[in-house]
Order: sequence, then structure tokens, then C-alpha cells
Amino acid sequence: MTVRNKLLVLVACVTVLACVAGAAVWRATDRADRRNQVQAGGPAIHAGPVTLGPKGTSAPTGVTGGNGAAGAAPSASGRRIVFRSLAWGPHRDELASVAAADPEGPRTASGVKCLRFYAAGGTGICLQAERGPVTDTYQALVLDSRLHETRHVGLAGIPTRARVSPSGRMVAWTVFVGGDSYAGTNFSTRASILDTRTGVLQPTLEDYTVIRDGKRIRAADFNFWGVTFADDEHFYATLGTAGHTYLIRGDVATRTATTLRTNVECPSLSPDGTRIAFKKRVPGLSPDAPWRLYVLDLATLKDHPTAETRNVDDQAVWSDDDTLVYSLPGDYGSDLYTVPASGAGSARLLMRSALAPAYLG
Repeated sequence: MTVRNKLLVLVACVTVLACVAGAAVWRATDRADRRNQVQAGGPAIHAGPVTLGPKGTSAPTGVTGGNGAAGAAPSASGRRIVFRSLAWGPHRDELASVAAADPEGPRTASGVKCLRFYAAGGTGICLQAERGPVTDTYQALVLDSRLHETRHVGLAGIPTRARVSPSGRMVAWTVFVGGDSYAGTNFSTRASILDTRTGVLQPTLEDYTVIRDGKRIRAADFNFWGVTFADDEHFYATLGTAGHTYLIRGDVATRTATTLRTNVECPSLSPDGTRIAFKKRVPGLSPDAPWRLYVLDLATLKDHPTAETRNVDDQAVWSDDDTLVYSLPGDYGSDLYTVPASGAGSARLLMRSALAPAYLG
């Protein structure tokens, strides 16, 4: 082949690659544009004040909340769910509120965007992305009951889990700092706990003393994730090391973590403090979808499966002492489902285009 022909082939290849890249960019841009358009058949959603306080909490007249809206929040009858709304349109990714008794009803969007969120005791934790020209950065925002930012902390990686203690004093989050999936072995997580009253930040649970079978253990591959609070001093979480996962009970004051049993990931403590909902790796399942939703009795450390038979890669939320809520992939990112904690009944769709719910009121 002559030099001229080689150049022609090179130019042709570059042109084809440029066309492919241009088409990919166009498709991505087109999809991004469509996400800003209201989806057909999607939930009704409008801008308005959203609060994290008790039922009927309102913003003072003329005070603008974190949602940019002034005036009093509407008095809710019954409990509310505050969550990240994934419905396409101008309010996508904003924290939204809906009546717990009518989860598919009209949503009130706050204007505050979060990747992960949780709230309790009038405190919210919002894990947010800061979009950059080349790479994104992430931060944790502590929110008061009117969604005002009271503190922010830079994050070392991609947000994945968030929790608040029942009193609202303690907040926790988990980020990925390497890899992108729990399903494989090439990942690293970092779990942090912040005391919102004192401002003391525990940047990583890897600094904790880990006790297993009465003896301290050490390992370079410790990973912690999925904090769930019992109170302001104690919590449960997952410890991963040497290819195994452990449920640990942590003590904030002494910075110790005691292993309780194996094969427990992303624990969620029941409101009565007696059970843990978690995702369990079940032998024989696909390595890409290895988890089923289980419930553990803390008194006996025995577990049982729920009626949800699909792969659940989420930290479930208890809507009450008997019911679990969790996310599964949906047409617009994620949908919320619910299933009895007892193992009876069946799973059912709760809310479309939603993620990271917190039950309030």
C-alpha cells in the first residue's frame, strides 16, 4: 500500500470515528434535554416549600427556605415522605414531598438537589454533586428542618448511602472511593459520622478498633459502609474484609466496632430496635445480582427472607415496624417498592421515579 493510500485510509478511519463520537454526543445531549421535559403519564409535581419538621411545621411568613419559596408550608394530614424525585422535567433530582397515604399523589418539589438523602429529628443529610468541566466533586450538606444548609463537608468519592440518628443529632454517609460496584471485589468505601451539635467529624470508621470473638483484629483491607443509628451513641454498619462481610455494632464515644455475624450488608434498624433489614448474598445467584432482602432478629441473630425475590442493591427503609421500602431500577432511574418485613405477603410498587425516601411526621 502506497503512502497516499495509507493516508486516505487513516483519514477515512478518523472521519468514521468522529461521526460515531458526534452521534454519541448528540444522543447524550438529546437524552439530557428530554430529561428536562415532563414525562408522559408521570406524577404531578409543582414547586413549593418542603420541611423536615413535625406535621404542620411552616416557614415564617416572608422567609425563603432552601427551596427558594416563601410563605408557610401546607399543613399535612398524616405522615409525609421526603425523597429524591427522578421524574423527568424541571424538578428532576430535587427533594420532593408527598403524602405517605397517597405516594403516587401530587409532589411538592423543594428546589434542593441531592444524589442521596435521609432525614430524622428535623435534620437532613443531602449528598450532592458539584458538576465540573472535567470531573465532578461531591459534598455532604447538613440541612435544618426548612432545608437551610447548616454545614457542608467535602466528600472523597461518589455518594452511596446516608443516614441520620432518630434525634437528628448524628449524621452518617458512605462514598465509593474506588471501583463502582459492591458486587465485585474491586471497590473501596469510606463511611463517616458527623456530630451536628459539636461539629466533630469522624472521617472514616477505619480508625475504629474492631473486636471479633473478644479479640482485636487488624487488616489493611477494612471497608465500612451502610451506617444505621440505634441512638446518638450507637450504630450498626457493614464491615468488609478478606472477602467476608460482617454486621458490626459501633460505639461513637469509644470508637469501637464489634462484629455480630457474617453476610450482612447495608443494615437498616427497625423503629423498635429489634430487627435489621439487610441485603444478603445468596449462594447460587449471579455474581452481578447476588443479593436478596432479608430481616435479622437481633436477639437470636437468625434471619429470614422477605417475599421480594428480585436483586435488591439498596439500604432499605422501615416505613413502620412491619414494612420495608427499597428501590429497584425503573424506566426513569429508580422506583420504590414495599414488602412486609415478616416474610409473608408480596412485594408491590409504591412510587415511580423516586429514590432515598425518609418517612416524617
